[in-house]
Amino acid sequence: MVAKSVEGIQAVEDVVNRLRGALAALGVVLPSLRVDPLTAASEEPYPLVELGRCNVDTAQRLVAVLSEVRR
Repeated sequence: MVAKSVEGIQAVEDVVNRLRGALAALGVVLPSLRVDPLTAASEEPYPLVELGRCNVDTAQRLVAVLSEVRR
């Protein structure tokens, strides 16, 4: 269980930052990628990661990267 503490939120932010870096290394940028502020502040034990919105070009790049990894 992730504690609702500064350390817990920092751990989730670390995951988001690592995901952002991994995607960027593959040429994919999700501008709205972040820790969902509502779930981070709620009573739920696990904050959600908001992948956010992206344009069609970014969605196509993500499909291409995922397809390549799957091969």
